Amino acid sequence: MKASFRIEHDSMGELRVPAEALWGAQTQRAVQNFPISGQPMPRGFIRALGLVKAAAAEVNAGLGLLPKGVAKAIHAASMKVASGEYDAHFPIDIYQTGSGTSSNMNANEVIANLASSAGKARVHPNDHVNLGQSSNDVIPTALRVSAQLAVVEHLLPALKHLRRTIDRRGKSLAKVVKTGRTHLMDAMPLTFQQEFSAWSAQLQSAEDRLQDTLKRLRRLPLGGTAIGTGINADPRFGAKVARVLSLSTETRFESAVNKFEGLAAQDDAVELSGQLNALAVALIKISNDLRWMNSGPLAGLGEIELPTLQPGSSIMPGKVNPVIPEATIMACAQVIGHHTAITVAGQTGNFQLNVTLPLIAANLLDSIQLLGNVSRLLADSAIDGLVVRQAHVREALDRNPILVTALNPVIGYEKGAAIAKQAYKQNRPVLEVAMEVTGLSEKVLKPLLDPAVLAKGGIHGKPGGGTG
Repeated sequence: MKASFRIEHDSMGELRVPAEALWGAQTQRAVQNFPISGQPMPRGFIRALGLVKAAAAEVNAGLGLLPKGVAKAIHAASMKVASGEYDAHFPIDIYQTGSGTSSNMNANEVIANLASSAGKARVHPNDHVNLGQSSNDVIPTALRVSAQLAVVEHLLPALKHLRRTIDRRGKSLAKVVKTGRTHLMDAMPLTFQQEFSAWSAQLQSAEDRLQDTLKRLRRLPLGGTAIGTGINADPRFGAKVARVLSLSTETRFESAVNKFEGLAAQDDAVELSGQLNALAVALIKISNDLRWMNSGPLAGLGEIELPTLQPGSSIMPGKVNPVIPEATIMACAQVIGHHTAITVAGQTGNFQLNVTLPLIAANLLDSIQLLGNVSRLLADSAIDGLVVRQAHVREALDRNPILVTALNPVIGYEKGAAIAKQAYKQNRPVLEVAMEVTGLSEKVLKPLLDPAVLAKGGIHGKPGGGTG
């Protein structure tokens, strides 16, 4: 019967490792030391580790520091890790040693084993795979690479899709006027397109902020090794790896000018988290607007009907709920929570090293994934298919006493307030009441109180009555 384990050793001695595992002793010690959440590091982070190790091997070979055959084997194994073939062999918990040393050695050991089995020479995890590197610069580099790729490949395209969907639906509703609201109370009219344009502008601002943040996130500290001095690394190593990564990912990376900052401080990661936090706030606002507009349909605003996706109640037949906006709000709440954790983590460490790197990486990637996913859901399962209840919207608009605001230049604020109060109290159209109170004709008042005209802004009418 085949043994279920094998004996591996490291500088601390021997221990048993599962026979089928590609990892070695240091990974096994981490598995035993950190049975905390049961959550391994995210796929995007493991991908980044593979990309970094592949680039490092290529550069070290080019510098004459690593035999070309060994480098080729490491590169091939690293790219397999990057592709996700061996994710099952990355079992270490997110909550591990704060430098991420365990995850770095996990990658080194898996890649070394794969490279050794594929090549003629034995590949050592430290001497070969980790050549010119330290966990202290590899992990913050992988953090930045994984976060940037997730933003560029996942989040920004999703945001663009959501914004385009909003713009397209807004354009289709450009002539539909509705009651505006401030303090949840009736206010001056606007079009659905104008209302949707605020959402679109929020998302455009979010995109702009993310793009600006990437200018700092792309600076990689690799080459700083243990504390930022670059001990045991060729001075050209960091810059060359950044160039290789840029080519392999088709995304721009740079070598950090000050490697000490890249190891000791994670301000760029905290900044990115802050922008994700702001985006989460924007998506919650959009979601809550949709929930309010959809409310009812009889006792709420009832302005729109969101797509019917599932039964809304286990006891109330026929009830349908705004499930996509609700799910979006929950996901965004999680992102806001992640930002709090990242903020605390960003200042945790002393002198030359931050000691919460795995947490920052995991939370950043989860936030990016959540925001990208809910952005597409909002676009495709809520906004794209919503239907405006135009008759109901028009009925509410015609009875909106606040329309009298447009008469301020003609009759003054005080008389306008009296008309609004009377119209509200008597539940009558403001046009009727204004004709009675002012003595002005329907011909004069109707253009002044036309919601479609009022939605365009500007001054309408002149003192003494009339439209001028």
